[in-house]
Amino acid sequence: MPVSKKAPAPRVLWKGAISFGLVHIPVALYSATTDHGIDFDWLDKRSMDPVGYKRINKKTGKEITRENIVKGVEYEDGEYVVLSDKEIAAAYPKTTQTIEIETFVPANGIPFVYLERPYYVAPINKGAKVYALLRETLQRSERVGVARVVIQTKQHLAVLVPVGPGLVLNLLRWGADIRPWNDLPLPSEDAKKAGLTDRELKMAQQLVEDMSGEWDPMEFKDEFKDEILRLIERKVKAGQTETVTQPDPEEGQSTEGKGAKIIDLTELLQRSLRSKGGKTKAVANDEDEDDDKEGDAPAPRAKPPARKRKPAAKAASKAASKTATRHRRAA
Repeated sequence: MPVSKKAPAPRVLWKGAISFGLVHIPVALYSATTDHGIDFDWLDKRSMDPVGYKRINKKTGKEITRENIVKGVEYEDGEYVVLSDKEIAAAYPKTTQTIEIETFVPANGIPFVYLERPYYVAPINKGAKVYALLRETLQRSERVGVARVVIQTKQHLAVLVPVGPGLVLNLLRWGADIRPWNDLPLPSEDAKKAGLTDRELKMAQQLVEDMSGEWDPMEFKDEFKDEILRLIERKVKAGQTETVTQPDPEEGQSTEGKGAKIIDLTELLQRSLRSKGGKTKAVANDEDEDDDKEGDAPAPRAKPPARKRKPAAKAASKAASKTATRHRRAA
C-alpha cells in the first residue's frame, strides 16, 4: 500500500529508576503501542494548504490572540475561578524521575477498567541484574507493583507488571475517574433472580467452549483502515492525488532525565528488610554471609517518604472533575 509506513525504531521516552525500599533500578521507558489508524488532515480545497485549529471566541465567533486567553475552572454553573499560569505551574507535581513503588498487590487484583496506557520498561546503566531480580520476584510471587510516576509534569498512578522477558508499566486511571455501577440498569447477580435457567446456562457455556481458542491479536484486523488503504491505492493508480506543502515542524526539546547509578543490590535488600523489622529482619540477617560477595558501588541515601495528599474540598473536586471532562472532549 502506498501509505503504509514502517514502524520506527524504539525511542526512549523517559529515563529514571524504579524504586522500592532502598533499591533503585535504572530504567528507560519505551512506547508499547503504535498507531496504525488513518489520519485525516484538514486541507483548504482552494489552495491545498494545511488547515489548523484557531482560537475562536464561542460567543462572537471572532479569533482572539493568545495574550487575551486565561484559564478558568467552572465550580458552579456559570461561575468560574480564573487561575494564572504561575499558579497552575506551582501546582504541578515535582519531577522525580522515579517510578516509586508504594505497594505490591496480587497480579489479578486490578480490574481491566483501570488500565489506560502501557509502556515497556528496559534496564539501563548496568541495571540488568537488579531488573531481572525484580521481574523474577514479581513472577514467582504472582504480584505486581503499584507505583506513582511523573511524566512530562503530570503525575500518574501506574502498575509495574512482569510480562515474558520484561516489565510493563501500565498507567492506571485514578479511582475517582471510574464511574460506579449503581445507577446502571443491570440484572441481578443471582442467576435465578435474573431469570436464567440451568438449561440456558449449560447451552451458553457449551457455545463459549466451542468458540474458545488461544489469544492471537494478529487474527483481528482493522477493517475500516484496510478499506481506506485500498481506496487510496486505487486513487493513486488513477493519478487522483494532490501536492501539499507542509510547514516546517518546530524542534522539540528533550525531557529525558539522567539515569540512576547502579548500587549494591544485596546490601540495599538487607537494609530494606531490616527497616521493616520482625521476621523479615531475621531473614535478612541469615543471608548476610552468602550475599556479602557482590556489589558494584556505594548505596545512596534513602529518600524521604512522599507526602500524602490532603483530601480536596467538595467544590474543588467538582471543578477538577469538570476540567478533566473538558480536556477529554478537547482531545
